[in-house]
Amino acid sequence: MATTDDDGTAPRPSGRPQSSRPAKPARPAKPAAGTRKPASPKSGTAKPASPRSGTAKPANPRSGAAKPASPRSGAAKPASPRSGAAKPASATVEPPAAPAEPPILEVVDLVKRFGDVAAVDGVSFALQPGTFTGIVGVNGAGKTTTLSMITGLLRPTSGVIRVAGIDVWADPASAKRRIGVLPDRLHLFDRLTGAQLLYFTGILHGLDRATALARTDELASAFRVEHAMGRLVTDYSSGMVKKVALAAALVHAPRLLVLDEPFESVDPVSAMTVAQILRDFAAAGGSVVLSSHSMELVQRICDHVLVIADGRLIADGSVDEVRGDRSLQERFVDLAGPGAESIAELSWLHRFSD
Repeated sequence: MATTDDDGTAPRPSGRPQSSRPAKPARPAKPAAGTRKPASPKSGTAKPASPRSGTAKPANPRSGAAKPASPRSGAAKPASPRSGAAKPASATVEPPAAPAEPPILEVVDLVKRFGDVAAVDGVSFALQPGTFTGIVGVNGAGKTTTLSMITGLLRPTSGVIRVAGIDVWADPASAKRRIGVLPDRLHLFDRLTGAQLLYFTGILHGLDRATALARTDELASAFRVEHAMGRLVTDYSSGMVKKVALAAALVHAPRLLVLDEPFESVDPVSAMTVAQILRDFAAAGGSVVLSSHSMELVQRICDHVLVIADGRLIADGSVDEVRGDRSLQERFVDLAGPGAESIAELSWLHRFSD
């Protein structure tokens, strides 16, 4: 318990010793409210200007005010060649023209001489694919000789023959693959049956066995000779031989048919069947060249005609162009006929021997 001295002024220590800790200094008095606080270095008024502050911030090259005009901006964008306003007018580009298909048959200055006789003398013509052409002329005019040279059976004295652009005499194997032939003088393997003849003809042209057999049956049905397919060709009539030989010319599906007198010895009903088969072949893009002495037949089934006289080509054009306003028979006589001959010297025919 604390006591005092006798005079009551000095404290007397009690039984507990007094602490030696120094006295805590007095806290400065808090300024009165409203008194301005001394400026602090961290205060906003005395804070140095910061580069990030809005007022002292230098102009940023990316800011909108100082940003240079961009080539992508609408106002300063240069005219693009792809924009509609500045796009130059483009010229219309025409597609390349398709190459012209060569004539299916081209004959240039064809000549054939037998000694001093010119059987064919400078014949030239060209036929396009899909044409049905008749070659007409009097006996000995040079029709068969011309067709024999076209098919590679007779070598020309001079001239050029091309089938689908292929020279017949420079590359005969390639040219003959594109030709079907019915020659004037038939030399068939007549000890074969009709079915065997068509089948082996197809095999020789490169057909496989199944295709050759199928086409044999189809051709026999088309030409209406199914009943004779099992018989030897040597037992056929002349008309039957013609039809089987024509079927053999078609078995490999050639692009060009060259036929010498295909309707000779053929009955009228069979002739109509053959004519229809040939018309269908031409309508499908094949080409037919045939010789005939029947002007009426040529006028009826052909669309193109060649007239040969004395080994020369004297008319070449469509049937209507060549015949004009007359029949083909009358026009042919005008072009190639020698004229009416007097039979006055044959007056003895008017008197009979009995």
